[in-house]
Amino acid sequence: MQRKTVTFTAPGRVEIRRDPLPVPGAGEALVESLYSAVSPGTEMLVYRGQFPKDLPVDECFPGMDGPFAYPLAYGYACVGKVVELGSGVAHDWLDRLVFAFQPHTSHFAARTDALLPIPISLSPEAAVFLPNMETAVNLAQDAAPILGERVLVLGQGIIGLLTAALLTEFPLAALVTSDLLPLRRAASSSLGVTAALDPAAPGFREQARALLAAGADLSIELTGSPSALDAALALTRFSGRVVIGSWYGEKQVRLDLGGSFHRSRIRLISSQVSTIAPELSARWDKPRRFEVAWDSLARLRPEKWITHRIPLENAAEAYELLDQNPQETIQVVFTPDSKIS
Repeated sequence: MQRKTVTFTAPGRVEIRRDPLPVPGAGEALVESLYSAVSPGTEMLVYRGQFPKDLPVDECFPGMDGPFAYPLAYGYACVGKVVELGSGVAHDWLDRLVFAFQPHTSHFAARTDALLPIPISLSPEAAVFLPNMETAVNLAQDAAPILGERVLVLGQGIIGLLTAALLTEFPLAALVTSDLLPLRRAASSSLGVTAALDPAAPGFREQARALLAAGADLSIELTGSPSALDAALALTRFSGRVVIGSWYGEKQVRLDLGGSFHRSRIRLISSQVSTIAPELSARWDKPRRFEVAWDSLARLRPEKWITHRIPLENAAEAYELLDQNPQETIQVVFTPDSKIS
């Protein structure tokens, strides 16, 4: 057998590269992938060649501390089954369902301390959302919503939906979301938010201000579009907070800071899941945050938002779909199956 790995080779080009199955070494296990979730925000930057060339891919993931450059295997949301053990690994790891931060591939070898056993309360399809849920938990912690606040979430891709779902559990006065795509607005509405708006509709800002009683106390920008940051600033009231969760890659951000912003005392907060906010780090670490993420997955069951299950060997079709017809998608997941659903 050979393993298959999704590899970005140039802007708009994706190949399936094959090589011999890895042999697990001491302390390692061989995992056969069952599901691997596409992160459309980050991965479309890679697909389109819009990633910063001088930034490491991700220093937190094994083997991904080099710079962004083609050819590149990418991805970080893989669920699989342990099928072979290296020396020194306890036998009870065999056949265990695990999560790993691994690129899209059919098989991989990893140290067992890099594998997260999946709670029995979760299906493998739910577990594949772990990084997204951890990001949403991190956003909620960085945003620190207050009782009775009015909150705006721009962007209802999977991160935006999970963030909005968590925020519905807070006692807020209003929670308004927005997204350009009707499918995502419908998913957001089903969460019970105050309103899910189309930011391209005439009068969007006026409608949002009315629903937020003149403006948001807290805005969270998750669209991946730099222009949405201007809307977040415009819709946030005096002394409010804007949490920036989007990664824009090489897309330039041009902001209107010459008007009311100068006197607004609005705080801009950078939020990124790779680290813990310094003010929380004395009490919080990654394992504790993972516990919260696992519990949140069990409550919210985000697998309902999987719109496409695509065989790994058809990965190029998945990225073309996300590039050309994003309105048809919420979450795309790679499977080892030969059928597309």
